Order: sequence, then structure tokens, then C-alpha cells
Amino acid sequence: MNLTKAEEGKEYTIQRIDTQDEELDSFLFSLGCYSGEPITVISRRRGSCTVSVKDGRYSIDKQLAEAIVI
Repeated sequence: MNLTKAEEGKEYTIQRIDTQDEELDSFLFSLGCYSGEPITVISRRRGSCTVSVKDGRYSIDKQLAEAIVI
């Protein structure tokens, strides 16, 4: 299951990042999105969602959310 199907407010553990784009993979890693890291969807709005990772909150678009497998 990827992050687009996650329940708001529930903590999940990232299983893997599923992307073939090296730049996208690197960007997600810089946010703290990598295997074994906890992530929580805080809210969803118009094709994007706000997530909490490593004491930070980020707004990510649908493409990024689909790449994060939980």
C-alpha cells in the first residue's frame, strides 16, 4: 500500500521508496523518507497531503505520495 491510501492521523512505517527517478529518490531521502522510518499523514487537500516525518511537516504531491510504500 502506498501513502495515498493511508488513514489520516495513523502512524505507518515506510517499507520502501518505489521510484525509478534518482532525483526523486534523493529528494525523499533528504526529507527523511527511507525504509524503517515512521511517517504520519496529517491531512489531504486537492491532490496533495501533509505528512509528518522526523519532527518535520511537509506537503507532498500525489506523485511523491505514490512512491512511498508503507
